[in-house]
Amino acid sequence: MYIRTYSCERRSNGTRAKPLEIRESMRKEYDFSKGKRGAVIRTPPGKTRITIRIDDDVLDWFRTQAHEAGGGNYQTLINAALREYMAMSEEPLEKRLRSVIREELARYGKKGSERD
Repeated sequence: MYIRTYSCERRSNGTRAKPLEIRESMRKEYDFSKGKRGAVIRTPPGKTRITIRIDDDVLDWFRTQAHEAGGGNYQTLINAALREYMAMSEEPLEKRLRSVIREELARYGKKGSERD
């Protein structure tokens, strides 16, 4: 049996506990029948806990952005960047092409059609 004998362990009255007292205060068996597996902090509704691998430089950039903004959570910034990308990706191809063509025509001084 392993006996913890840290000198910093103290009784409630401030005196140090002796190894024998520690041994006697520990149970021989513990009942884990009502124990629950999983994270100690529950994930809020609408969120999913995952593990991903991100390049060091990308993670450093997001952490720096969060720090320069006065603190906050870099994970929130990553989430916002992914949402912005999703919004851009959902734009219909035809609408995006028309937008690019208008920009290019404006660059050369020609007026494009305003109709979508």
